[in-house]
Amino acid sequence: MFTGIVEGIGKVTNIRKLGAEAICILRVPDFFSDCHPGDSIVVDGVCLTITEIKGDLFTLDISAETLNRSTLGKLKQGEMVNLERALRLSDRLGGHLVSGHVDGTGIIEKIERFQRSWIIQIGLDQSLSRYLIDKGSIAVDGISLTINRCMGDSFDVTVIPQTANKTTLLKKGIGDRVNIEIDLISKYIERLFFNDRVAISKEKPSRIDRDMLIRYGFGEGNGHF
Repeated sequence: MFTGIVEGIGKVTNIRKLGAEAICILRVPDFFSDCHPGDSIVVDGVCLTITEIKGDLFTLDISAETLNRSTLGKLKQGEMVNLERALRLSDRLGGHLVSGHVDGTGIIEKIERFQRSWIIQIGLDQSLSRYLIDKGSIAVDGISLTINRCMGDSFDVTVIPQTANKTTLLKKGIGDRVNIEIDLISKYIERLFFNDRVAISKEKPSRIDRDMLIRYGFGEGNGHF
């Protein structure tokens, strides 16, 4: 589990495809030295497992599902990525609960400067946009952000100077894709509601009615009703 508060920026030193999967090697900041093989780490919002550590170089396996669903399939040598270590239970939850399980990608539609900050508008498929609410939480490339407004199949967020300086978000431009993770609470609510509706719709109507009761002797003449 993560918080969406980016801790540092890493650099892709090598990435190679192995069939439908891939192996990525990242150069990470010095303070990631407390990580060990087997630990989870978020890379641009995607939870990956560290398989090997050599100094400041982390090796990570990337599955076919992750390559297809996120922007990691387009990573190239030399690119910079947002990094966050897994949350400790004793840590402050500075952002919101982020699983690192990316739901899909969005596309940057507009970037506007607003005083000291930036407003970024992101479009995404209706299968994801239906989960969004004004002032709700969302993770964009692993960054916990608050949705300003929902506008059909797009939304906008404010990027403050701290976020701009500590993440890679403003290194992207209009038309670039970003990883999106919807607030997991909304997905659980939908699942529970959907299952209840399905269960109700599958219930067969009862075969017990007035005619059946009369047929088996439970009629008005017997004092039952």
